[in-house]
Amino acid sequence: MTVLRVDDATVRFGDFCAVDSLSLEVAGGEWLGLIGPNGAGKSTLLRAVVGLVDHDGSITVDGTPHQDLSRRDLARAVALVPQVPECPPDMRVADYLLLGRSPYISYLGTERRHDLDVVAGVSDQLELGDFLGRALGTLSGGELQRVVLGRALAQEAPVLLLDEPTSALDVGHQQQVLELVESLRHDRSLTVVAAMHDLTLAGQFADRLLLMSNGRSVVTGTAAEVLTEHTISEHYGASVRVLRDDDGGVVVIPTRSHAGTRAERGATSRPG
Repeated sequence: MTVLRVDDATVRFGDFCAVDSLSLEVAGGEWLGLIGPNGAGKSTLLRAVVGLVDHDGSITVDGTPHQDLSRRDLARAVALVPQVPECPPDMRVADYLLLGRSPYISYLGTERRHDLDVVAGVSDQLELGDFLGRALGTLSGGELQRVVLGRALAQEAPVLLLDEPTSALDVGHQQQVLELVESLRHDRSLTVVAAMHDLTLAGQFADRLLLMSNGRSVVTGTAAEVLTEHTISEHYGASVRVLRDDDGGVVVIPTRSHAGTRAERGATSRPG
């Protein structure tokens, strides 16, 4: 069953076209990885899906077109973990998590027992109990990433959008965050759409990849179908080797170009 459908979506900022007539479908429970070079339009597409930027074309969430959803209803259906979240340094973690319940609290109302229970459940699942009284500004990068994810999960939305969720993390925390998302996807029956920078990680965790370039969809398919040396060279301008691991996964390894190697050899061979 298709949970998210995008038909000929176009996003313009003045004369610049960030997303150009892009279409995609995401099945319920699927993890779709959005990949592509910087400026490909991945973040803009996610922001369009969650209603943060205007778009032409059609975006449908769980069978309901965008225009038929109020902002509150859209927030109950789709949650976004942005690449650069707004995290007031003095705000307590517990209060930040409660912001995820905003779509369920009336403008003049206060949180109910159910809202507190949801936040407590998220806190337990993400092991945030020791952080609840701390200010956001005191957290490490990995801790803050978990808290931001927790706020999104508190929305109880069936579709989770992740914009470069591991870009500021070391390799250990990258793996921890993505494995956590994978676990939560199965526990909560989530549909995940994630813009990802690391091609190897994207291939390992996503069920399917969609490569974007210049705001357009270039190719979609499994990691083995999308992550080829030719495709990466053409759209990233990168020299890589693509290997298959023992489990059938894809590993993308950057390699030094021959031109760069020759130049360096020439420099080292000159007399001092």
